[in-house]
Amino acid sequence: MPIIVNLDVMMAKRKVSSGDLAEKIEITPANLSILKTGKAKAIRFSTLEKICEALDCQPGDILEYNKE
Repeated sequence: MPIIVNLDVMMAKRKVSSGDLAEKIEITPANLSILKTGKAKAIRFSTLEKICEALDCQPGDILEYNKE
């Protein structure tokens, strides 16, 4: 898939654990893991907004388009 999820990179930069982020954005650790590993087929804008708020970043910091 040409959409790359850089959530793990941003979490490492902000030094936030998966458990802490999952709790802050109110999703299960299992669903956060699906997002982190790029296995998600979609993401709600509301979830993306919560991630950006929790990590103090922009959507472009989390998602990247890479034309193969």
